[in-house]
Amino acid sequence: MDAFYAAVEVREDPSLAGRPLVIGHRGRRGVVSTCSYEARRFGVHSAMPSVVAEQLCPGAVWLPGRMALYVEVSHRIREILDRFSPLVEPLSIDEAFLDLTGIARDLADGRRIAAAIKREIRERERLTGSAGVAPNKFLAKLASDLEKPDGLVVFPVEEVSSRLWPLPVERLWGVGPKTAERLREQGLATIADLVHAPAGRLARLLGESSAEHLLALAHGQDDRAVQSGREAKSISEERTWGEDLTSPADIDKALLARADGVARELRHQGLVARTVHLKVRTGDFETVTRSTTLPEPTDLAEVVLAAARDLFRDRVFLKGRGVRLLGVGVSGLEPAGAGQAALFSDERQEKLKNLARAADGIREKFGKSALARARLLPPPGEDADTSEEDTPAEASSLPSVD
Repeated sequence: MDAFYAAVEVREDPSLAGRPLVIGHRGRRGVVSTCSYEARRFGVHSAMPSVVAEQLCPGAVWLPGRMALYVEVSHRIREILDRFSPLVEPLSIDEAFLDLTGIARDLADGRRIAAAIKREIRERERLTGSAGVAPNKFLAKLASDLEKPDGLVVFPVEEVSSRLWPLPVERLWGVGPKTAERLREQGLATIADLVHAPAGRLARLLGESSAEHLLALAHGQDDRAVQSGREAKSISEERTWGEDLTSPADIDKALLARADGVARELRHQGLVARTVHLKVRTGDFETVTRSTTLPEPTDLAEVVLAAARDLFRDRVFLKGRGVRLLGVGVSGLEPAGAGQAALFSDERQEKLKNLARAADGIREKFGKSALARARLLPPPGEDADTSEEDTPAEASSLPSVD
């Protein structure tokens, strides 16, 4: 999708059309989530510190973002993709691979199908997306980025030398800023430079495995299959605060909110977790991560919270510093009910499970805001929009699935 969050906001409020729009939170600790193409012309881009974005584009409109709305739109777009191929591999909320093997006769037919997908998304959602059609995932992904917004690019392997090789090395998967810097220091600035480098030179710079991987991509080779059934390996939720948390009560409340969100996502996916992870970043940017394995897998916020509290109390040492970021995650995931049941059930655990299921049912029927934990409600007299649960985070506090 093209500038997905920003495009949805413009669709909802046409007065924003043509204006530089930034989705994110202003301030010294804010980060740009995404921005419209009008803002990108000023040099603004995702993951940029908000203070830099404000300097580059002082006239931009800023919106905090509405993740629930974006997820809802994403689900409807996914339904469209599923009608065109049984093999859809989502990369993120706004991007996916489709395998058209056996559906498209050739790349030209693939282009026709991609055009039909784009047309249906435009008609149903009033949004544009960019598509790349190619024999493999790497070239398709690359092609989808070449003519944004609203692009449709076909990339045959025969055109690798003319279209891929002149591009900078950063366009290869696996070449991040540090690797790119090392390559450029050696005079390897374009993909063509890698292809024509003396044998063994790249391996000496990056190692045999990395060199082999990059050279395969440089020749347009990528044998990975589209995987529609990838299972989540972890679920986590974290938040960054504009002002460091120093009060033990505020820190504990933040732990509860994170544990509650993670547990809800576990139940939503029908999973339970065996390991709980805690991530803490202090005001001076020291980051510590801790984990513990549970006696038995769980999808209950109370169990996740108890483990996170123990980790924070026993294995995190603030030394008078505040908490800038706090995250709770789980791993060791398995389907709920798949393991061996306990011989004697825990009455309290059963009550908590029944309560959680009932709460999930209410939220599913009446919306997320229909039910909240009392500790996460704002103090009397305080606007509900400033509660810990509802205050927009400067780094997303929604569950992330890896």
